[in-house]
Amino acid sequence: MKVERLAVPDVVLIVPQRFADARGYFAETYSSRRYAAIGIDRPFVQDNESLSRGKGTLRGLHCQIAPVAQGKLVRVVRGSIWDVAVDIRGSSPAYGKWAAATLTADGGEQMWIPPGFLHGFLTLAADTEIIYKVTSDYDRASERGVIWNDPTLDIAWPLEGDPVLSEKDESLPSFDAAHGWFGR
Repeated sequence: MKVERLAVPDVVLIVPQRFADARGYFAETYSSRRYAAIGIDRPFVQDNESLSRGKGTLRGLHCQIAPVAQGKLVRVVRGSIWDVAVDIRGSSPAYGKWAAATLTADGGEQMWIPPGFLHGFLTLAADTEIIYKVTSDYDRASERGVIWNDPTLDIAWPLEGDPVLSEKDESLPSFDAAHGWFGR
């Protein structure tokens, strides 16, 4: 398993080893023992799946606040995404900073996004499907979000034109709204 710490502390890119032959490949995509050894030791309680039909679909930036803040382990099973995590932990020296990585079905990359981060992604191919494990159940009352193109964050989305957004994501507040969600 290859592990790379990204530009923002605690966000981790993981590439599980694949064992390939003429039939295809085998990969261990999660092992509590191996992941605990790299600092991902929270129990996962729910698996989620997302299908985005069009290239250029942007989902995010989302999080859940305490007491049901979520950590996410994200991977792509079809297509590819540009995955983004924004640190909104009030006491973090990286507050307001973001890290991103390309995740592909072909490469098998995964991204760990701890609680205290906004998460969003842009599809780089049509019919992109992601699966992600979360450390807390979904709770609508704890759900929060920030507009994807907030100028304070200055996220360099690799867009070709305007993104495809949900109504909810189009109307999310600015980054200023996140102040205090995770301390500070």
